[in-house]
Parts: sequence; C-alpha cells; structure tokens
Amino acid sequence: MTPEDPFRIALVTIFCLTIVVVAYHRLQAAKSGERISRREEGLLLAVALRLAGLGLWAATLVYLVDPAWMEWAQVALPGPVRWSGAVVGSLGCALMVWTLVNLGRNLTDTVVTRVHATLVTTGPYRWVRHPFYCAVALLMLAVTLLTANGFIGLSAVAVLVMLVVRTPKEEQKLIEKFGDDYRAYMASTGRLWPKF
Repeated sequence: MTPEDPFRIALVTIFCLTIVVVAYHRLQAAKSGERISRREEGLLLAVALRLAGLGLWAATLVYLVDPAWMEWAQVALPGPVRWSGAVVGSLGCALMVWTLVNLGRNLTDTVVTRVHATLVTTGPYRWVRHPFYCAVALLMLAVTLLTANGFIGLSAVAVLVMLVVRTPKEEQKLIEKFGDDYRAYMASTGRLWPKF
C-alpha cells in the first residue's frame, strides 16, 4: 500500500456515493420526458463550464488510477489537512442528498426550469437558494484536499466561478416562472450563503 492509497480510498468512497445519489435523482427527474433546452444558458458559458468540469473529472480520475501521473501538480499538505477532505466530502454528500430529496423532479442541468416545476423552499432551500452549488463546492474542496493537487484545485475553482456567473441567469428564469413568489423568496434567503 502506498501513502496515497488511503486518500484514494476515501475519495473513491465519496465519489461513488455522490455519483449514485446524483444519478438516481437525475433519472427520476428525466422520467417526466420533458426535453430541456440548454441554449438559454449561452453557448460560451455552457461550453466553458462543461470543459472545465471535464478537466476536473479527468484529472481526478487520472489521480485515482495512478497518483504518480499527477505528481507534477502535487501540493504539500499535512495529513490532517488532507483528511479534513474526507469530513468535508461527507458533509457535501449529505447536503447533496438533502438538496436533491427536496428538489425532486425539478432538477435540471441548466438554467431552464421545467414546465411543471414547483418553487421549493423546504430543506436546505429554507436558507439558501442554491444549496446544490454549495454541495458541489464542498465536494470539490474535498477532492482538492484529498488529492492535495493544485491542478485539481484550480479546475474546481474554475467550475465554481462559472457556476456563480451562471446563477443570475438561472435566477432570472426562476423569476420568469414564479414571479413575485420567487422575488419574495430571494428577499428572505441568501443566494449561496444564509442571510442572518
């Protein structure tokens, strides 16, 4: 067993749990049969976001296959800091489950809302309007800490920046769908961090 193996095992565990949860909820949402347009997201942002995400996934998979292939971007982090990634990843996975259970079949992978979407204000949506992105941020931080890899960390930051840039467009679509109800919801909740 190499020194990287325990971190890889923790990462694979968090990775697999998250994939199973997200895949299940995406399949449930897709049962509506509704085709979701990705055009309204904007071509440049859509392509850039997906390319950055692909880079993050590819780098993480390369690390999992053989960490030596990613040594060129290794960052010296103490063991306890790296292990904090397992805690952060567990929290991110738990938040993802809580978010998706409350979001239900409203889930899409773009800014467009479903025709029969409902305004969700329960669970983590009681405090923030985009807990899915908060869960993604926690999971990306976990991957960065567990791998102790600068390239993976920079890729994660790029993805998160693009999600933040995309969020106003998504909220505009939600205002178009839910009108004053969504405006009132915006006034009482934070976008990515609870209002106090």
